[in-house]
Parts: sequence; structure tokens; C-alpha cells
Amino acid sequence: MSTLAHTMMTAARSADSGLANPGELDRYPYAEAPAVDRVGAPAWDGGDPDLGRVGRRAAGSRGRGLHGQLVQQLGQMIVSGDLGADRPLVPEEIGQRFEVSRTVVRESLRVLEAKGLVSARPNVGTRVRPVSDWNLLDPDIIEWRAFGPQRDNQRRELSELRWTIEPLAARLAAGHGREEVQQRLADMVEIMGHAMSQGDALTFSRADSEFHSLLIQVAGNRMLEHLSGIVSAALHVSGGPVTGCDRPNETSLGQHSRIVDALATGDGVAAETAMRQLLTVHPEVERVVPAPREH
Repeated sequence: MSTLAHTMMTAARSADSGLANPGELDRYPYAEAPAVDRVGAPAWDGGDPDLGRVGRRAAGSRGRGLHGQLVQQLGQMIVSGDLGADRPLVPEEIGQRFEVSRTVVRESLRVLEAKGLVSARPNVGTRVRPVSDWNLLDPDIIEWRAFGPQRDNQRRELSELRWTIEPLAARLAAGHGREEVQQRLADMVEIMGHAMSQGDALTFSRADSEFHSLLIQVAGNRMLEHLSGIVSAALHVSGGPVTGCDRPNETSLGQHSRIVDALATGDGVAAETAMRQLLTVHPEVERVVPAPREH
């Protein structure tokens, strides 16, 4: 096994253990705050007992520290519908509920505003915006939707989007292959193979994600390159319509290897075909995307 494979597997096991740097997850222990007597105030205490405790979901936040945790928490609550457009988001109430400073609340709301989730207007306050205004291609929103009430639609849409993006990226990458990129892709396949033999699903998933992101980045199309984060998010939240990437078996591994071989020979058609075969869903949900054509 290569040094790269060993490094990735070691890192994956460490992350999977649930351990973090000393105090990282519990840096901000929140006590239950008293209820706020305000008409129309957000119902912070939803069905999920963890919704009122930012620190408990730190591991899933892309941000670091308290700011990232609050963005994650509020984003999940908005996307799930726990915070709706009918009720204003009052910074003072958010700060009291989560025991955070005005600065943290203000910066968190700015991040959510940039994602299209909320808007702040004079004399109106901060309110949740309609779904049509959300940046649905934002990796955070993809993740929040995929684990919320819209999970089935989100995963179906992601499968359809990947079917549109990745076969084209594979075809284009065949004309832009560089030796170091070819080696990196081959390393990912090696890591996936070793992880599969060890029953290490986490390492398999991480190598798979890097494989697909790298493939898009070397396609030579800068607009496609900006979509690599979407593919990574899609792989992270897999669990809807199942593709070959979600089946760590010899068939899936072989299809990844065929993509690498096609890129090495500059065969764009073969690379595209192999990617389509990899992305084909199970028969029971094949209506999501058509079966690949034989070239």
C-alpha cells in the first residue's frame, strides 16, 4: 500500500473515532435558556432535542468554532422549516438562546444572507427568504436539504446533476491529462481498493470524493471546476438513488479503474462511457437517469 493510502486511512480512522482536539466540541457548553415571552418568536425548541445546543453538531459544521457552529445550526433549522418566513429572526433572541455574542450572531446572519437564506431590511428585520431565493448549489445548503424533510428530492436532483456534469468532465479530462494527475487518480483507486478489502467505508468514501473532484478540476473547463464542490457534497450526502459510487464493490472499483485507463490513453469516449456506467442507478430507481448508451 502506498504512503498516500496509509496516510488517508489513518486520518479517516481518527476522524471516525469521533475524537477532536481537546475541548473542540465542547468549547461552548450551552445551558437551557429561559423561554422568551414574545408573540411570534421562533420556536427554538423543536422536535429534535439537540436543536438548542449548537456545540453538539460541531462535527458537521464546515466552519470552525462558535461562528461556524451557529451558521450550521440556524441553516439546518431554516432548511428544515423550523424557522419560517412568518417569524422574524431577532438577533437578541438568537444570542440569548444560544448564549453567543452580538458579533457572532451578526456574522452568522451575514453568512446565511450570502447563501440567500435570509434577508435583513430596515423596519422589517431579518426574515427567512423563500426557497426560490436560496443558493441551492451551495455545499452547505445541499447538505442541510439532504438531511431534512426535502431529502428525497435533494438526492434525486443531485443524481440528475451529476449525470449531467461528470460524464462530460471525464470526456474533457481525457484531453488534459498530466502525469501527476494520472498518478493521483490511480492512487485514489488504490486507496479505494484497499479500503474496500478492509471494510473501511469512510476511507473509501473520502478517496472516492477526491477522485471525482480531481477529475472535474482537470477537465480544463473553469465553469465545471466551480461545480466540483457540488459533486463532493453529493457524495457526502449519498443515500438516496444509489449509484456505483455508493456501492464499494469490485464492479465500482473496476469502473473507476477504467476511467483512469481511458484518461491515460486519451480516450474521451471510453472515459465518458465508464463514468456513465458508474453513475447508473439501481433498477428500482432507474427512472432518475437513463441507462448509458453503448458506443
